[in-house]
Amino acid sequence: MSIKVKRSHAQPITQLLSKSGDIGQLMRQSRLIDQAQRHLRAHLPEEMREHIFVGGFRDGRLTLISGQASWLTWLRYEQHRLLTLLHQLPGFESVSGFTLKVRPVRPVESPKRYTRSLSSNAGKTLAECAKDTDDPSLKKALERLASHAPHSSKGEA
Repeated sequence: MSIKVKRSHAQPITQLLSKSGDIGQLMRQSRLIDQAQRHLRAHLPEEMREHIFVGGFRDGRLTLISGQASWLTWLRYEQHRLLTLLHQLPGFESVSGFTLKVRPVRPVESPKRYTRSLSSNAGKTLAECAKDTDDPSLKKALERLASHAPHSSKGEA
């Protein structure tokens, strides 16, 4: 019994995204949601902008999310005006209303960047090792590492 393997070839990402498949549809929906969020936020009072998020689109209704019910109460009274604004965007003519939800909102935080510090003594030791090394690639690597240390005395180049 033999097992035949179908070989698939890698496809460029642009080809995958341009197809009408799941990934392409997800990316288009993501762009539309982002566009709606930016448009609505631009027309909200300054103090509300960072508290309102577009959560999705389903059955002709756009979901708006906030961490506080008081912001959504204000939105409830402004639904007609916001719908008129939203209908100005291409692709949002079919939005019939909003679904308002109170959910804990955690702001997106970029990951903290960890930087390593190198003492001047360690830098000096690495520079001395680089001088004594015959292998050119290792010598370059050691010099690069040594360059990250603060230079207290400039006795070496």
